[in-house]
Amino acid sequence: MTIPLDSAAKLLGLLASGELTARQATQASLDRIAVTDPEVGAFTFVNTEAALAAADSIDQRRRDGQPLGALAGVPIAVKDVLCTTDMPTTCSSRMLENHMSPYDATVVTRLRAADAVIVGKTNMDEFAMGASTETSAFGKTTNPWNPSLTPGGSSGGAAACVAAGDVPLSLGSDTGGSIRQPAAFCGITGLKPTYGRVSRYGLIAFASSLDQVGPMAFDAIDCATLLNAIAGSDASDSTSLPVETPDFTAGLDRIEGELRIGIVKHHLEAEGLDPEVRQAVDDAIEVFRDAGAKIVEVELPHSDYWVPTYYVIAPSEASSNLSRYDGAHYGHRSPVAASDAGDRGPLVATYCRSRGEAFGAEVKRRIMIGMYALSAGYGDKYYVKALQVRRLIRQDFDSAFQNVDLLLGPVTPTPPFAMGEKIDDPLQMYLCDLFTVGANLAGIPALSMPGGLTSNNLPIGIQLQAPPLQEAKLLQAAAAFQRATDWHTKRPL
Repeated sequence: MTIPLDSAAKLLGLLASGELTARQATQASLDRIAVTDPEVGAFTFVNTEAALAAADSIDQRRRDGQPLGALAGVPIAVKDVLCTTDMPTTCSSRMLENHMSPYDATVVTRLRAADAVIVGKTNMDEFAMGASTETSAFGKTTNPWNPSLTPGGSSGGAAACVAAGDVPLSLGSDTGGSIRQPAAFCGITGLKPTYGRVSRYGLIAFASSLDQVGPMAFDAIDCATLLNAIAGSDASDSTSLPVETPDFTAGLDRIEGELRIGIVKHHLEAEGLDPEVRQAVDDAIEVFRDAGAKIVEVELPHSDYWVPTYYVIAPSEASSNLSRYDGAHYGHRSPVAASDAGDRGPLVATYCRSRGEAFGAEVKRRIMIGMYALSAGYGDKYYVKALQVRRLIRQDFDSAFQNVDLLLGPVTPTPPFAMGEKIDDPLQMYLCDLFTVGANLAGIPALSMPGGLTSNNLPIGIQLQAPPLQEAKLLQAAAAFQRATDWHTKRPL
């Protein structure tokens, strides 16, 4: 029997019927990783023994008639920014190489409670800073559609392992598009929930007011199933929203009432937007129109300020969050002899050498930007001003959503780009976030789903954005689009 590692829904059906055991599904996933990962490089750690032991436990409890979780026996991978007690948590950085967390992230705890089988941790840009998974200290991740191309970032490993057929589900994190952009590049579906919908406890912080954990899978149904398992209020996270969590899988077979979809014409005329990406959005508009949706042009007046606002706020928060990695408490520590310390003294010399050795170039760049933006005399000029613009950006979305239910547009300006093409040009790399950072600044949910293929057979993603806490509406619209199209069924050759 061919084990459908590209569909959690199919796996769950086979597992429930007894046609498949959790051990068989897990072993198939581990075997597939062994085949694909030497080229793709999606994983930083594969937890073979623990995964098989968890699968055996699930099978035994199923035989004994004991209750099982909603994801019982389904293999899943988690981004290496989420704390786990049984696997290293490294953020793909030398600073945390081989670091073992004393606790699990809340989302990991909830996955275990749902009886998902966590097979490993996925590669990422160092401390989630990047858009290509090229800044990892442990090697690059390639795109399963073409190994000469990047899978996007920073959740490149989480997207690539799904696209490669290693696991049907993965967890990523999204600070400025880091779930949606790699989902688009790898031809899968990825959801950034509302800020606070999913607990950030145990998510190693990049920018605390922007980070959000979310699901990645081939289709909206599987994303909804995974979101059910991880969403909900958490007393350990002060930013977690104390709101009721709906069943996100309910109603995916229909859309209630007339759907009003907003189009930001300014985005479709943006400089640098690839014509094939534009065509994919135009085609998606027609799919929704044929399904009965009303298409409305809307404006987001401050969208030109999304990227500069983000690249003040995010580095500022990063410079603060990463100050804890000083070589003294945990993580990489460089020994410094008193004779080498000079006028700084051994403690400061240890700080400087440890951080200098363990942080990569992109992390250092963002720390420097953030420290400058927060420094005396510049904090009001840059950081405070960026917070003021952020408020205007949120108001733009609030105004638009008074007239429409969802916004439709591109995820990225271009299809997947080549390895090394932008790594030495930070400004070009930052512009990959042109259409995604707005959702993080506003705290709203946003989803990327497959919307076409280029003439070179590369995936193109399209983006839907919704008002706060309207993930159900996002997933219903995505499921409707996927019933009308087959882009989400395409697989790398």
